[in-house]
Amino acid sequence: MSFFNKVFASVGIGAAKVDTKLEKDRVMPGEEVRGIVEIRGGSTEQNIDDIYLSLHTTYIREADEKKYTATAQIDRFKLTQSFMIKENETKEIPFTFRLPLEMPLSMGRTKVWVSTGLDIKNAVDPSDKDYLTVVPNQLMHGMFNAISDLGFRLREAECEQAPRHLRRNMPFIQEFEFVPASGPFRGRLDELEVIFYPNSENEIEVLMQVDRRARGLGGFLSEAMGTDETYVRMNINVSDLPSLKQNLQNMIERYC
Repeated sequence: MSFFNKVFASVGIGAAKVDTKLEKDRVMPGEEVRGIVEIRGGSTEQNIDDIYLSLHTTYIREADEKKYTATAQIDRFKLTQSFMIKENETKEIPFTFRLPLEMPLSMGRTKVWVSTGLDIKNAVDPSDKDYLTVVPNQLMHGMFNAISDLGFRLREAECEQAPRHLRRNMPFIQEFEFVPASGPFRGRLDELEVIFYPNSENEIEVLMQVDRRARGLGGFLSEAMGTDETYVRMNINVSDLPSLKQNLQNMIERYC
């Protein structure tokens, strides 16, 4: 009977199961994620070679002039060394890891999740998938508020394959696309695109693309010459937050 149990376990029948329990699923980039991996033994004992956690998101990539949805592994963490899980035994393994500062936010169609896997030789590896809600940190939140106060509305947030000149640690960038629904830039800009590059927990670099095609004849001439869009860079830290709206307005004004 034991032999048949092992055979069944090798094809995923009566095998060990894994369940990850997060302490909380709402986190900021750079924040610690804590939880417990619960492993429940199946109908026979099995040797667990490895337990790993990995962070994932999806992004849009282009190939052969077509767009595809690709999955990116952002990070991977090994939890334990090899051990044996007995028949019907339950083990709980606590874990802590820190989200990368470059972690994309759960905005628009962007999803972020933690995958947990058990590595078992000659068997179907059990796995679990848990979604995270990644929210803006203080600096990002301040930037979003300043943009909103200037009359912009978020139209789209999406992770896209990064061109080489914009790529850093990830194969993608998360782009936030705003349109001027009211305020001083309505009728003067088509859109404002924003990308965050965290330098540390206390400072981020913001790359903005100011699209000026709404300026009438001058805009059309600029578009024809390929100069309608301008990249603007600015670094912000906590001390900049009180004056961020005014500084942002002044900077955009220079390129309108």
